[in-house]
Amino acid sequence: MGERFVVVPVDGGGGVTGEREHTDAVVADPAPDTGSSSGGGTAEEKEAGEDSVFEPQDPNDVVPILEYNREPNKYGDGVPKENSPFINNTDNDKGNSYDGTNMALFEEEMDSNPMVSSLLNKLANYTNLTQGAQEHEEADDDEGPKKKAVKSPQMGTFMGVYLPCLQNILGVILFLRLTWIVGTAGILESLAIVGLCCSCTMLTAISMSAIATNGVVPAGGSYYMISRSLGPEFGGAVGLCFYLGTTFAGSMYILGTIEILLTYIVPKAAIFVAEKKEDEVDALLNNMRVYGTCCLMLMSVVVFVGVKYVNKLALVFLACVILSILAIYAGVIKTIFEPPDFPVCMLGNRTLQNHNFDKCLKTEVIGNLTVTTKLWALFCDGPELNATCNDYFVNNNVTLVQGIPGLTSGVISENMWSVYGPLGMLVENKKLSSFGGSDPAQDIYMPYVVNDITTFFTLLVGIYFPSVTGIMAGSNRSGDLRDAQKSIPIGTILAIATTSVIYITCVVLFGACIEGVLLRDKFGDSVEGNLVIGTLSWPSPWVIVIGSFFSCCGAGLQSLTGAPRLLQAIARDGIVPFLQVFGHGKANGEPTWALLLTAGICEIGILIASLDAVAPILSMFFLMCYLFVNLACAVQTLLRTPNWRPRFKYYHWALSFLGMSLCLALMFISSWYYAIVAMAIAGCIYKYIEYRGAEKEWGDGIRGLSLNAARYALIRLEEAPPHTKNWRPQLLVLLNVDSDQGVKHPRLLSLTTQLKAGKGLTIVGNVLEGTYLTKEAEAKRAEQNIKSAMSAERTKGFCHVVVSSNLRDGVSHLIQSAGLGGMKHNTVLMAWPGNWRQSNDPQSWKNFIETVRETTSAHHALLVAKNVDSFPTNQDRLGEGTIDVWWVVHDGGMLMLLPFLLRQHKVWRKCKMRIFTVAQMDDNSIQMKKDLQMFLYHLRLDAEVEVVEMHDNDISAFTYEKTLVMEQRSQMLKQMQLSRTEREREIQSITDESRSSIRRKNQGAAQGPSFSRQSSPMEDTQEDEAQLIHDRNTASHATINDKADTGPERVHMTWTKDKLFTERNRNRECNANVAVRDMFNMKPEWESLNQSNVRRMHTAVKLNEVVVNKSQAAHLVLLNMPGPPRNRGGDENYMEFLEVLLEGLNRVLLVRGGGREVITIYS
Repeated sequence: MGERFVVVPVDGGGGVTGEREHTDAVVADPAPDTGSSSGGGTAEEKEAGEDSVFEPQDPNDVVPILEYNREPNKYGDGVPKENSPFINNTDNDKGNSYDGTNMALFEEEMDSNPMVSSLLNKLANYTNLTQGAQEHEEADDDEGPKKKAVKSPQMGTFMGVYLPCLQNILGVILFLRLTWIVGTAGILESLAIVGLCCSCTMLTAISMSAIATNGVVPAGGSYYMISRSLGPEFGGAVGLCFYLGTTFAGSMYILGTIEILLTYIVPKAAIFVAEKKEDEVDALLNNMRVYGTCCLMLMSVVVFVGVKYVNKLALVFLACVILSILAIYAGVIKTIFEPPDFPVCMLGNRTLQNHNFDKCLKTEVIGNLTVTTKLWALFCDGPELNATCNDYFVNNNVTLVQGIPGLTSGVISENMWSVYGPLGMLVENKKLSSFGGSDPAQDIYMPYVVNDITTFFTLLVGIYFPSVTGIMAGSNRSGDLRDAQKSIPIGTILAIATTSVIYITCVVLFGACIEGVLLRDKFGDSVEGNLVIGTLSWPSPWVIVIGSFFSCCGAGLQSLTGAPRLLQAIARDGIVPFLQVFGHGKANGEPTWALLLTAGICEIGILIASLDAVAPILSMFFLMCYLFVNLACAVQTLLRTPNWRPRFKYYHWALSFLGMSLCLALMFISSWYYAIVAMAIAGCIYKYIEYRGAEKEWGDGIRGLSLNAARYALIRLEEAPPHTKNWRPQLLVLLNVDSDQGVKHPRLLSLTTQLKAGKGLTIVGNVLEGTYLTKEAEAKRAEQNIKSAMSAERTKGFCHVVVSSNLRDGVSHLIQSAGLGGMKHNTVLMAWPGNWRQSNDPQSWKNFIETVRETTSAHHALLVAKNVDSFPTNQDRLGEGTIDVWWVVHDGGMLMLLPFLLRQHKVWRKCKMRIFTVAQMDDNSIQMKKDLQMFLYHLRLDAEVEVVEMHDNDISAFTYEKTLVMEQRSQMLKQMQLSRTEREREIQSITDESRSSIRRKNQGAAQGPSFSRQSSPMEDTQEDEAQLIHDRNTASHATINDKADTGPERVHMTWTKDKLFTERNRNRECNANVAVRDMFNMKPEWESLNQSNVRRMHTAVKLNEVVVNKSQAAHLVLLNMPGPPRNRGGDENYMEFLEVLLEGLNRVLLVRGGGREVITIYS
């Protein structure tokens, strides 16, 4: 939340120097601020600012005093920044000045580490007012920045927690369905249902109490608790489930309201009237839909216009509930002395609907005449005594049974057991005699009381469970409480205990007082359409009817009030991007858009129209929410998080797990398919938040769980190196950044993604030169840029930016220390230094070569990508082509594994793999090809195989020329340490000496076989210097062939015809003035060359010719990387060898193994 401080000049005596008078140093100016509440009120926090610690020396001095103002919430969840170490700590606090000498030692840290006295002053002045409708309504009347006195919350346990929980728990199911549940399931199974559900909520309340007392819980209730305990993904998923549950609860309450209205208060108001008995259910549902929609619109308007009216009526609704329950108990007591007269008419053992007849008689005698009754007309063709009647009606007598025999009647023994049945089953009293079988085809048209749905135990659990929800009402009002950490546990647990006693006693008393057939009569058809529970109450059934009607109205209004605020809180947290629009509302913060969505979802429940069908839906969402409250408590307890210090001590992780298991069991008991759907919805929201959600760090328990799991896995992983079968490249990507800390080669990350496909470890490393104290900001910026590039390239891994005194040491530190335990890299990926010849820093290419040496000594594999910027992006799809592998020396099988891994990615999927290997003079190339094909077959790799013969033929003059140029260039490079004048003189002398030597040898040779090639690439001193200054950049790898140490016994100078003409034409184009030199005249200078360099250059030239010939058109060429020379004096030449080797190839991946086998033929 934003805060602003205004410095008000105050004279030494405390008077205000301006026009305004201040009675206190700190004046709070609360602005309307909406947060979240799932059950009505929201809480706005108003914090007192910190007095300035000034001690005036002169009474006339003016001392500034800080005036504290609040700005509207900018963080989204109506609480101070949660990552701040103190409750009221904000960025603007850092502006507080400090004066005094007692603590001068700490004065430079005062902005981040305030004085303890200052902190305690803040904590003492901390208030947490309700973020509720009342403040929103009052804000409507405010004009300008009027100052209001801060009212501290004064509600205690009874008014703030106990009564709201009681009102939310007791409701529609108790009045409309509990008698039917007792009659259908029997007393024993009904007690089991009540016990299961109440145990679930009691265990959840214990877990919730622990979480609610672990620090200050701002408004937001269960959503806030779960999201801050289990993280944004779980918080968002469960918060939305709780929102949907609250919304469908609104539907259920509205349907209950309409059911009471149309069935018990004004049945005549029905729009749809069934002409036939079989259409009665459809007519009732259609009436519910029409009236329910109208009622929803009316309630939405009330909530939109003024929520304060809903809050003011809350006590009225609560009074209705309590009076209704007292009327039930009074009625039960009265049945002992004087049972009420509600007779039920039975035909045989079947219960009759007592709507269309007044007397339970077939015939009656009036003036010595026997006449038929209205009941006769319902079963017979006409009123005549000889009319054709229903067989069952003819064979059985009608009897009257007392619907409420009373507490002492002994009816409890008959109601002990369950009577489940299918849709349309007749409600019968098995004690009464019955003659003749039933005829379902005829019975459907008769006025019998029947089951309107198929009944079974699990269905009743789902229908009953909503009657125990509402336990979060206290935690939702935490901002209103004087001491929330004391009131929430006591009030919630007492409310659950009270309601559990009420439910259990009601089950027993209903079973002991009411006849079984009346209990199973859901809508009271057998007692002239009276509410069954109303027949038991005293003084009149209307007490229950009116009480339950207003109770359902109030509960519906509160659901429509709480649900939008909960959605608004989730939207303002920013964790579900597509819900952002619902965070906005009216000027006073009322959630208008959220209310519209809530009304729309609520309408879905109303269109379902059946209370019995909607109840299991909201049961699922509430159970999901309770499950995660228990999980949050269990996880925090087991992890022993340092911040887990609840004031409520009567909890245990075993109780939380039991509650969690009970919630899960109840979900599947109630309705397994609804449970799966609810879990799928929560899972989708979880993955969506994980994929798209804003990055939030709330110090949640799941993070702690992840850390524990990671620590355990790492310790297990470190026990042994991975088996060859489990080996995969765990990459350390050495990435360069430019001067603005932007990523230089993002395609290196693309290649990483294509190579890894999200599996294994990826560490992207970068080294900045300097000291950490001076480069901290740049390091953070570089890390952020690299993370952005990784996100753009979908590279899953870690970023590690190191600041070191020099690049060489920084790369060395990364190679040695990146990773943790067994999760360390085994492969280094880097880009080829393409501009090393133009670089004016010789250290850069030396760093490259040293990196190669370090990876070798660390037994890491090395991948060097040449022309990495031409590699495909993740969006490219390469067409038909090849990935060519040049397998010159075996170094563990990396060359075989990499193409296979690349082809798993859709970029390279269409490419075919070709493997080339090189045969020497004495090799049997045919047998080599067969062996290689068999080897690939055992490796289960599909690839074309080709063996290329490279005979140990004569070293060409071209090779000697290349070597001569290289050595002359190396000699010049060594002069880079000289001064500029000395460097120019040295370069000139080297060049002149070389040219005069060549001219002397060319004076007598004007004819004969010749080749034209410059002995040096420089034309003049300036060009030489420019070339040389740019010539020292980066570094690469080791030697290619151990045989290079043993040179040929004789050297042949051979030229092909093509080579002769090519070189001659090339020379004419380059410089026509240079004299033509005979190659034999060059021989004395060639003989002075290092023969080891000649052999290496020969290998590079020959291998390059072969590779270019075969693989120039390939999408990618993988090639063994020669190692650097053991003698560091040859480092300059090593880069030249590699350049010659890679000349003419576009995409190349140089591969150097780590000294272990990485691929195996065994399963």
